Amino acid sequence: MSAMTMSQKILAKHAGLPEVHAGDLIEARLDLVLGNDITSPVAIKEMEKFTKKGVFDKSKIALVPDHFVPNKDIKSAEGCKCVREFARANEIENYFEVGEMGIEHALLPESGLTLPGDVIIGADSHTCTYGALGAFSTGVGSTDMAAGMAMGKTWFKVPGAIKVVLTGKPAPWVSGKDVILHLIGRIGVDGALYKSLEFSGEGVQNLSMDDRFTIANMAIEAGAKNGIFPVDDRTVAYLDEHAPGKTWEVFTADPDADYEETVTIDLGSLKPTVAFPHLPENAKTVDEAGEIAIDQVVIGSCTNGRLDDLRVAARVLKGRHIAKGLRCIVIPATQKIYLKAMEEGLLKTFIEAGAVVSTPTCGPCLGGYMGILASGEKCVSTTNRNFVGRMGAVDSEIYLASPAVAAASAVAGRIASPQMIGL
Repeated sequence: MSAMTMSQKILAKHAGLPEVHAGDLIEARLDLVLGNDITSPVAIKEMEKFTKKGVFDKSKIALVPDHFVPNKDIKSAEGCKCVREFARANEIENYFEVGEMGIEHALLPESGLTLPGDVIIGADSHTCTYGALGAFSTGVGSTDMAAGMAMGKTWFKVPGAIKVVLTGKPAPWVSGKDVILHLIGRIGVDGALYKSLEFSGEGVQNLSMDDRFTIANMAIEAGAKNGIFPVDDRTVAYLDEHAPGKTWEVFTADPDADYEETVTIDLGSLKPTVAFPHLPENAKTVDEAGEIAIDQVVIGSCTNGRLDDLRVAARVLKGRHIAKGLRCIVIPATQKIYLKAMEEGLLKTFIEAGAVVSTPTCGPCLGGYMGILASGEKCVSTTNRNFVGRMGAVDSEIYLASPAVAAASAVAGRIASPQMIGL
C-alpha cells in the first residue's frame, strides 16, 4: 500500500478506500456540515430544488449566525430568520441563537463538535480551523453545503501536501499569528494552492491549542485546502475539557509519505510580525515596519478572539491607555470566552484602557459592521485578511497582527511591539 499523509488517511477512511493519492476524485462521508447567516440562506434555497427533502442527520449540521448578529439591518435580519426557520423545521440540534452563539470557528471546537479524524465542510473559507484538532476540515461553497446537508457526503479532489516542520520554542510575545504570517510571507498567498499544510516537528509541543487554531485558521490564506496538526497531549487535554465522553480516531502520516515540499521554521527565531496591505503575504517584522500611525485597532475574530488572545492583549493594556484619538475594539469570540474574560477582569482592563468590548460577532473582519474604516484610515487588526476594501473604504489599509502587537499598537498609536512600549 502507498504511503499517505495525515489528510489522505482521513479521506481514505471516509471514502471507504484502502488508499488515496493526490489528484484522486473521491466521495467521502461527512461528520459535520457548517453554515452561517450569510452562506446558509443560499444553501437552504438550493435545497428547495432537491428531490430529497430534509437533512441527512440533524445532529451533524451546525448553523451559527455570527457575521451580522445581532442583526445590523433588515437584510441581515431576514437572513437570520431564514436560518432560524430552517433549523426549527428540520430540528437541527446544533443551531446557536443570539445569547448562545459565538464566532463559528471558535464556538464549534469549544462545544465539542469537531474531533480528530473527522471530515468537516463548512460554507465559510476558514472552516480549515478545525485541523488544529487533527480533523480534515475545509471550506466549500453554499451549493456544496446544501448537498452535504441533504446527503451527508461530498466529493473531494485529494490534495497533495506541504510538510511544515516546526522546531524550537517561541520567544515572549511571539504567538501562532506570527508563525502563520511568517509562513505565508515565505511561500505566498498561493504557495499551498489546493494542498494540505501538514504541521509537524518537536516545536508543535510548544504551541498552545489557541496558537494552533490560529495557524490552521489561516491555512486558506496560503491557498491551502486545509491545515492540520498532529494529535498530542495538548489536543487530548483540550478534548477532555470540551468534548468529554466523545470518541475519536487519530491518524498519523506515514514516515515515507510524499510531500511536494518541506518548509522548516525555527520558532525561536521568529519576531512579532505584521502583514502589510493588501495581502497576507506582505509580512514584515514589527522592527521593519517603520513609523506608521494608525486610526483603529481590532482584537477578535475567528483567528484571534480566543481566551489566550484576550489575556495577552490585557497584559499589554493593563495600567496603560490607548492613544488619544484612536479606537480600539475588542470582540470575545464566544459567550463563554466573554464570561471568562469578565470573571478574570480582562474586560475591566480593556474598558479602563479606553477600548470598547463587543458581543461575539465577525463584525468588522469582513467589513460588516462594528468598526468599518473610512477613507484613508489605517487599522491594525488580529483578523485574517487585509484585501483592498476588506474592512471598509477601498483606500483604507489593514495591517494584520497578533493580539500582543495589536494591543501595543493601540497604546503607541502606531505599529509597535510590546517591547517598544516597555514590556
